[in-house]
Amino acid sequence: MLTDIQIAQAAKMLPITEIAKKLGIPKEDLELYGDFKAKIKDSYWDKINSNKDGKLILVTAINPTPAGEGKTTTTVGLGQAMEKLGRKAVVALREPSLGPVMGVKGGAAGGGYAQVVPMEDINLHFTGDMHAITAANNLLSAAIDNHIHQGNTLGIDPRQIIWKRAMDMNDRALRSIVVGLGGSANGMPREDGFQITVASEVMAILCLSTDIIDLKERLGNIIIGYTYSKTPVTAKDLEVDGAMTLLLKDAIKPNLVQTLENTPALMHGGPFANIAHGCNSVSATKLALKVADYVITEAGFGADLGAEKFMNIKCRYAGLTPDAVVLVATIRALKYNGGVPKNTLGEENLSALKKGIVNLEKHIENIRKFGVPVLVAINHFDSDTDAEVEFIKQKCNELHTPCAFSQVFAKGGEGGLELAEKLIALIESTQTEFKVLYDINLSIKEKISIINKEIYGGNNVHYSPKAEKSIASIESLGMDKLPICMAKTQYSLSDNPSLLGRPENFDITVKDLKLSAGAGFIVVLTGDIMTMPGLPKVPSANKIDISHEGVITGLF
Repeated sequence: MLTDIQIAQAAKMLPITEIAKKLGIPKEDLELYGDFKAKIKDSYWDKINSNKDGKLILVTAINPTPAGEGKTTTTVGLGQAMEKLGRKAVVALREPSLGPVMGVKGGAAGGGYAQVVPMEDINLHFTGDMHAITAANNLLSAAIDNHIHQGNTLGIDPRQIIWKRAMDMNDRALRSIVVGLGGSANGMPREDGFQITVASEVMAILCLSTDIIDLKERLGNIIIGYTYSKTPVTAKDLEVDGAMTLLLKDAIKPNLVQTLENTPALMHGGPFANIAHGCNSVSATKLALKVADYVITEAGFGADLGAEKFMNIKCRYAGLTPDAVVLVATIRALKYNGGVPKNTLGEENLSALKKGIVNLEKHIENIRKFGVPVLVAINHFDSDTDAEVEFIKQKCNELHTPCAFSQVFAKGGEGGLELAEKLIALIESTQTEFKVLYDINLSIKEKISIINKEIYGGNNVHYSPKAEKSIASIESLGMDKLPICMAKTQYSLSDNPSLLGRPENFDITVKDLKLSAGAGFIVVLTGDIMTMPGLPKVPSANKIDISHEGVITGLF
């Protein structure tokens, strides 16, 4: 089979104006970035904001494994299948980060015959959104050190600065650094560090903002650190919230592209789901709902991270009501959860499948707690045996959950017809009764406890002394009545990545909490989560090249 990039390079793309026309978007409401990419102008929203909303479908997955699940691929393929059935559909995705593209994880444009194109552009610089977010983040960093250097009238305590610099690349050497060395002309020496751009609060703010006014207000609320008297200092105090907003004036506009089969796709924003809320922008999702009958979006990693935050953070703030959830799994990944080594996943093993399917079962239970209908999508591999397929069907039947087998990677939209048909039937026959999991007015510990018990299946929550101190600080500021954004490993329902399947009788440990006052949530750090990844021994960048004719190779 051809590689992803070979398939993408052979795609017959339509001019982006033609893709926009499918959605009723006129050329005058587009800002063109060449022939195949465009941003949608703010003015277009005024023309459609009274339109009836389409159906909102979230695609999520079981806990990710080295075997892969294909969540984004399923999202794209489902959109293509909907169009084949004559339904007006839009795919709403996040933008890839350059760090994982050059590192190990890869891009975020799907795979095989279910991709969003132009794939090379999307996975590289795209429309410059990531660079704009990086610039806004680092403007704030520069303003902090300049303020201290110029006399520090706000009384910022250099030991209590919590804001970090950002870059959209994996670079472990920048996690912990010292700035201001080289004499008094270079500022005051202090400890600092970098995080990857997608982990920046600026990214989360961009994705949760409804318009540029909301964006400016949220940016102004960012807490960068504290004074010597423990008073929080904000970006607005430093008077750079307006300039940060200016840097993001184009980045806040949703990006319009297309799939291999010319289905419209809105790709906008890219927060990680293990250290942020892991969903595409509110503005892109709301716009998509006004121009399509079915909006298929995704949330990062497993349902215990991305889907939980989609429901409890994004839907809560944006007033969204999901109509259905598609839960992606593979037989290979379920066997991995049952204890099978990666190199033998292609062999039939019903015993391991029976052990590992408890992971799928728990995620089904979790989604139902939000009152949303769920459909299981099994991303089909050639190594799946008839006996294994039959076992999955029987198990889903026992769980009173519809199940469809998808082959969109190999067959594109044609391979997703069963999935699309069953999804439409589920939406038409089942009324969503959506509800969030917790009341934000509960205490911080009560909210964390609910997530731990209801979503993870854990027992107790232990707090480090540092976490206890952070909770007390957040409560003293009166900022404790916010949603919780759990930062934990994606590989397990627990905070221990080695506990696969459906672990029981476990506790989780909270190491620290971080107040993201601009984004409007409290980040709870568990395990060994890092906000600046490192490159692997042999990064993907080593295999990427471009010829003198301009042909890109090695990019998936």
